[in-house]
This record gives sequence, C-alpha cells and structure tokens, in this order.
Amino acid sequence: MTANGGPFWDKTLRLIRDIWPLGERDELRDRVQKDLPESDLDKIRRAIDACLEGKGGEVSARSRAAELGRAYLVLNREGRKRFLELLAREYSVDNVAVERAIEERSTISTAFELQEANHKLQNLLTAPRRKLLGQFNELPDGVKFLVDMRAELLPLVKKDSELKPFDRDMHRLLASWFDIGFLDLQRITWDTPAVILERLIKYEAVHAISSWEDMKNRLREDRRCYGFFHPSMPDEPLIFVEVALVNGLADNVQELLDVNAPPGDPDKADTAIFYSISNCQKGLAGVSFGNFLIKRVVADLSTKLPNLKTFSTLSPIPGLMSWLEKNSAELDSREQQVLKKLQNGDGAVEYLQEMFVDDPESKEKEGDRVECKNVMLSLCAKYLLKTKRGSQAYDRVAHFHLSNGAMIERINWGGNLSRTGIVQSASIMVNYLYKLGQIEKNHELYTGKGEVNSSSAVRKLLKG
Repeated sequence: MTANGGPFWDKTLRLIRDIWPLGERDELRDRVQKDLPESDLDKIRRAIDACLEGKGGEVSARSRAAELGRAYLVLNREGRKRFLELLAREYSVDNVAVERAIEERSTISTAFELQEANHKLQNLLTAPRRKLLGQFNELPDGVKFLVDMRAELLPLVKKDSELKPFDRDMHRLLASWFDIGFLDLQRITWDTPAVILERLIKYEAVHAISSWEDMKNRLREDRRCYGFFHPSMPDEPLIFVEVALVNGLADNVQELLDVNAPPGDPDKADTAIFYSISNCQKGLAGVSFGNFLIKRVVADLSTKLPNLKTFSTLSPIPGLMSWLEKNSAELDSREQQVLKKLQNGDGAVEYLQEMFVDDPESKEKEGDRVECKNVMLSLCAKYLLKTKRGSQAYDRVAHFHLSNGAMIERINWGGNLSRTGIVQSASIMVNYLYKLGQIEKNHELYTGKGEVNSSSAVRKLLKG
C-alpha cells in the first residue's frame, strides 16, 4: 500500500461509489485536503458525530458511514494518521460519565435498579468509536477496510501509547468477526482463480515466490497448499501453508523448491513437510489462525492420504544470528571466531555458500565447514532449548510450534542457502515434529511448565 492509497483502496472506493451514488451531494471527501489539516478536522468530527447519532434510520446511517469511508480512503498517510488519532482521543470512553455512573450505582438498593445501572455502565464503558467501526463493517468490503485500517494503526501505536485503547477496540472486534468457526479452509491449486494466486505471491513471507513457474511448482501433484478464508473476504487469504509430500524428513529447502526436480507420487509419500506458513493480513496481528490451520490440514491430509505417517515442518530460525551477535560476549573463543566469519555481510553469504560446493581438493575448506557446522549446530541447540523469554522459547517460530504441541526433532546444517537463510540463521533450519499421539502432552508441558521436548540427537548437540 502506498502513502496515497493502493489497489485495495481503489477497489473499495469503486464499490462504495456503486452502491452509494454521489448524486448532487457535496461529498465530504471533496471538502477535505488529503493531509487533513487542523482546519479540516472539524468537518470529519461533524461527520463522525452524524454517524453516531444515527438519525434517519439504518439506510441513512450506512450512507453517512459510506461518505466518511470515502473521505478516509482519499487521505494520504498523514491524513489517515490524523483521522485515526481523532477517533482514538475524542471518541473513547467518557471517564467522567463512568465515574458518575459508578457513584449512582453505589446508592441503589433494589435488584431491578441494579440491573439497569449495570446496563448503563456497560454502555458507557463501550467507546463510541466502536459503533462507527460496526457501521464501516456493513459497507461493501467493509471487513477488509477495517483490517487495513488497523494495519495503518499498529505502527502508530508503537510510537504513541495513547492509541492502545483504540487498537484494543479494533482487535476485539476483529477477533470476534474472525473466530475460527467463521473461517473456510480451502485447498489452493493451479486452477484456483488467478487473483488468489497473485496474492499468495505477494504475501509469501518465508520463501519468496520468484515467478509463475515457481508458483506452479509449489502446487504440483506432490505438493499441497491450504489457506483460511473469511466469507466477507473471499479473494483474500488470511493465512496459508505450503506442504511437500516426500519420503523421510526433508533437511533443506533447496530441494523442495527446485523447479527442475521430478514430481513424486503423493500416494507413496510417507511424510508431510510444512515448509512455509505466511500470515497475509497485517491488520489481523494478534488474531491467531496458525495453530488451527496446521491441525485442520493434518486432519485433511490424514483422511485423504492414509499413507502419511509423519507430519513435520522445515522451519526457519529467524532470530538465531541476531541473538548470537547481541550475546557474543558470552561465547567462548572458538565460538567467537566462527561467529566472526559469519558476520561479514555479503562476504559471509559467499563464504557459507561456497562451503556447500563440492570441491574435494580443498581440504582447508572442508575443515572450515566441519568447524562451522559443529559450532553453529551446538549454538543453535542451546538457542532453541535454553534461551527463553520468561518461560517461552526466545525464537518466535519455535514458540509457535512448541505451543502447538510439536517437538524439536532435528537441526539441519545447510537447510537454507539463500541470502536470507544465511543472514538470519547461518543456513540452519529445524524440523519440528508433530507426533499425533503426543501433541497434547507436549503442548501442556510447554505452556504449563516451559519444558521443550526434543529428540536425543538434538539434546546431544548441546554437548558439541
């Protein structure tokens, strides 16, 4: 999305125009400047007040909300910031009215009066802006409108804590609208409408999709792709997962993404590798789908492909190198020497990539490779098993899978030789194993006691 709008805003604006014709009205959007200066804020304020008053019935209320929505859509980044700040600061809970209602409630003696006072207090504790958000929701593409509005609010909240109550209001509403019971699980194939495939390319956050050929390769017969969709956003995936059907645990993503590799037979595969999970909507941050998605996909695959016995991920370790660099003073001299070689930007990328080129004449390179491998696998095991944020794993991907009931099965040297893979984790990837009979136990041990279940091979690396 650009500062002045983007494809979504253009589409939504066209839809709103089609359903709410402008006619001869003096549109609010034509009366405010794009950066919403102080002189124009009062026009927006009056429009919001009109929406909240609700005069003229439901149709008139929607028309006023559509007019206000059109105005928001044509504002630039600064204008939208000022719009959101206005909603946050002037349409919050009236604390004075709440205190007065609490005092009145303390003098009540009958049960009926107490119920009435509770109802009044409940209404006062609901910020007026929540009613406006509900009106926006009823517009064409209104749900996506609000999801993207929150996406613009989130970075502002990080800089201004006064906006947090507004963000909480939006999060509560979106979490209720995007309850897992409302979502549709869909398998995505090469026959899926192009508009959805284009969005997969845009939203892929783990292993970038480089071309349509790459996209087609990820949807071939020994691959699966699933996404969650909301009925109000049928062309917009909320989250999607890519799966490879193989034999045995995959230890590197290069092979999984090789467009020249011959396709396998899904009916002969014994392992499903979840190699990419991407959240698509920034405005739904904090609304959890991933744990439900994996469980639903495992259930679907188990039913349709009973030959599958193993369900595992091949996952990145995005925080490994940055954590090691921040804590390098705690490493011993051998570990520091290896880490120093891997902190040299593009030089480190070239250094590691060359290690995996077959060159039997270079004994020195092989020595470096063994040293790097032993040291980094040991450090990675310590990072995944021992490094915590409170009782949780420090690495966000590890926390996600461990809280879902997975165990750390294997750590793979050379798992991702892309620049991103080397910069983030020195090429290392990890297999999180979902053992169907142990998922609940692993979940309870991790969430209740902070215990991380791992294989003996991974635990052995701690001694390296």
